[in-house]
Amino acid sequence: MPLFLTHVFITAALLLIVANLVSGIHVEGWGAALLGALVLGIANACVRPLMILLTLPLTMLTFGLFLLVVNGLMLQLTAALTPGIKVAGCGTAILGSLVLSLLNLLIAFAFGLTLPVV
Repeated sequence: MPLFLTHVFITAALLLIVANLVSGIHVEGWGAALLGALVLGIANACVRPLMILLTLPLTMLTFGLFLLVVNGLMLQLTAALTPGIKVAGCGTAILGSLVLSLLNLLIAFAFGLTLPVV
């Protein structure tokens, strides 16, 4: 449970950082970021595997690059389900998910955590 809460807080903080780095993504505050982190975790656990399975031929055709689009769709889904989080469009969502993944990876390396890349 403590690792789960740590992951939620780190993801919430990273969502706030992404909102400051990527124009077109807006997070209203810590409350929206925490709820967004929970929704993003649930979307990545439930919806993302199905999306990966359904888009497997396209993902193989693009040598895995279509996973960036899938990650962007998960961020857009999170924004659609979370009040206080806005994403301007698909390109913004893909860029935001890429930045979020890179920041998540940096945190994992810096602290030795096993955080899944979003």
